[in-house]
Amino acid sequence: MGKVNLLRLVPIGVCLGCFAMGGGVQARAAAVGQPALLVVNQGDVDVSIVDAGTARQIATIPENVTGVHAHEAATSPDGRTLYLPIYGSVGVGKPGVDGHEMLVVDLATRKITGRVDFGHGVRPHFPIYDKTSGMLYVTTELDKTVSVIDPKTLKIVGAVPTGQEQSHMLALSHDGKRGYTANVGPGTVSVLDMVGRKTVAVIPISGNTQRISISKDDKLVFTSDQTKPRLAVIDTATNKVKTWVALPGTGYGTASTKDGRSLLVAIPATGQVAVVDLATLKVVRTIAVPSAPQEILVRPDGKVAYVSCNKSGKVAAIDVASWKVASLIDAGKLADGLAWAQ
Repeated sequence: MGKVNLLRLVPIGVCLGCFAMGGGVQARAAAVGQPALLVVNQGDVDVSIVDAGTARQIATIPENVTGVHAHEAATSPDGRTLYLPIYGSVGVGKPGVDGHEMLVVDLATRKITGRVDFGHGVRPHFPIYDKTSGMLYVTTELDKTVSVIDPKTLKIVGAVPTGQEQSHMLALSHDGKRGYTANVGPGTVSVLDMVGRKTVAVIPISGNTQRISISKDDKLVFTSDQTKPRLAVIDTATNKVKTWVALPGTGYGTASTKDGRSLLVAIPATGQVAVVDLATLKVVRTIAVPSAPQEILVRPDGKVAYVSCNKSGKVAAIDVASWKVASLIDAGKLADGLAWAQ
């Protein structure tokens, strides 16, 4: 598959800048306000900074931890700060070292400038910065909660109980009022009142479920059954499974396109991304990507969907207009979590 320069897909000014030095081109440090794709590399225990315009990694941020590593990341709305929960030494549900902190990184200097210590091992995992409330939410699995952090003070100011083990991933409604966690081992989804900080409902899905996302209109929530090749579609009005979407393999991460018409589903075993038509709730096409696709992030302009491909250490950049892989980005070992610094 040939590489295509993503500059054709990116508006002028979107990519990180570069400057000439000594006849060569040197990557300039990510400056405040300049967009960047960030990739959490579990195997390298660092985060890649990717210039979206050239589809190249221009720098890495080491986590500087021993025996543990981050899985996921979030950024502040102003693009200045990166939040990295240090999950632990192993995957969800496996015995190992439990992470107890979240790193705070200044993106302009690429330096760790702060930490949030949860006080004990909680396996902090998926962070979301809610623009509506101004709060940072982080799933804290071993406490069966979503922790609420004030990003201005880096203080834990509350918690939302999930009522379930292994609340691994979190999706948030666009008004910030409802949260949904994928509870892996129990195979459930918890519906959360983020304002009242309480559990509203627990929805049974299967024996095991992974990843979660919400539609652009907040009417549907999606999570992948890990026991069968199918996707659960939850009606947020009733908090019940509305239907199932048959997949070409067991699904994983999902993300809706900006126009709300399609849902992209990573299929790790087959090295594909399935595209679901949200009007018909049917898979209408598949796109070949490198081995073990994990997470999908649709760029804010809606033109490109980035897919982290765990075993290859690459990120596939899919042109949403043509549904073709426009470029393969070299990241790090066990590339997983994705974030966008706007």
